Amino acid sequence: MESTAGEIAKKLNKHYYDIDSDSSSHMYIVGSVGRATAIKGSSDLDILFDLPQDVYIKYDNYSSNGQSALLQDVKALVQERYPRTEISGDGQVVVIAFDKYTVELVPGFQNKDGSFKYPDTHDGGSWKTTNPIPEQEECKACNDASSGLYFDFCHIIRSWKNNIGLSMGGLLIDTLVYDLFKDNSYFKGKGYFDYLSILTSVFEYLKGQNKDCTFWYAVGSSQKVYNTDNGAFVNKAKAAYERLSGTTNSTQGINDTLIDLLGIDFPAAESRTETASFDRYGYKRGTQKEQFIEELFPVDIRYSLRIDCNVTQDGFRSRFLSEILREHKWLSRKKQLDFQIMRTDCPMPYTIYWKVRNVGEVAKSRNMIRGEIRCTNNPHQKEHTDFYGPHYVECFLVKNGICVARARIDVPIE
Repeated sequence: MESTAGEIAKKLNKHYYDIDSDSSSHMYIVGSVGRATAIKGSSDLDILFDLPQDVYIKYDNYSSNGQSALLQDVKALVQERYPRTEISGDGQVVVIAFDKYTVELVPGFQNKDGSFKYPDTHDGGSWKTTNPIPEQEECKACNDASSGLYFDFCHIIRSWKNNIGLSMGGLLIDTLVYDLFKDNSYFKGKGYFDYLSILTSVFEYLKGQNKDCTFWYAVGSSQKVYNTDNGAFVNKAKAAYERLSGTTNSTQGINDTLIDLLGIDFPAAESRTETASFDRYGYKRGTQKEQFIEELFPVDIRYSLRIDCNVTQDGFRSRFLSEILREHKWLSRKKQLDFQIMRTDCPMPYTIYWKVRNVGEVAKSRNMIRGEIRCTNNPHQKEHTDFYGPHYVECFLVKNGICVARARIDVPIE
């Protein structure tokens, strides 16, 4: 991805500064990659290009929405370099959608204090301010003070939010983890064997946040980081904290919990052990045709997704599964199940995948564990209750070859 940033810099440096083959000047890698808090497989690259001040004067003097004109002109230049790539320019960025990742380019103008003005096309156009350099510097300082723990836990919380389908912004993750580390003297003297206790502390801190809070002050820059998902992370963190707190001290119990919270790449409470090759139901991982979305696509959750299931049976009124689960009840057999996407903020187009996983001795004896991930492009997935067990269903939205939204619902059948 960073080689792509260099190619874009070459194009813009030639046009705006008349510099040939310069792939680094005036270009800043920002966002999670710039702060070194992105995880492997991250599908977003945020870059900021510093334009000359006379360009700012030109577009600022437009009678109406010079910001939109600027984005369109930058978009046209990038399109010359990538003529067969989908490129859009709207809002605050030029979006370059490659097959496996997306580059978001912000054209900006550096201020005397080191911050940058950048265009916002909404409401007739205006200039906003961003200040990514102090954010990067403070993240690095925190990581140095914590002997590398800070970056590790920024990565771990990203793995958690991707695994559970939480559209929590990267800067908010980095800010809240930073605040906790600073309040705890950067966990100096702690190491690998303290990771479980630190992770528990992180979830405890997240669940203690006010979900109605409008914004938090960003690490380093103290700019406002807004609550864009109604504080959904608070309740999710509470569930994670309770799960961790209730985990047995056995290696198997800890590994099972870490896999459930953080995904298939995480067990290893102390080391990756033989028991970690089995899931929490006792089935050997990788058998029974089970597939994992992380093995099929890069996972970078950016959008929210909610699924539910309409439960029906002849002679009975229909109910949503979420209502039944809130009452801590199980489903009986011979019911029809209509799983469906209830809400998502993911813009179309996207591709819809479903996964149905059956659990229990009856499913095992009938060779009906299932667990394949199937592309249906259908917002509905119809099933029926057949045999006892704590089953579950997952839905995934894939856009430009990246899983950008996911949701899961448990299906307990008695």
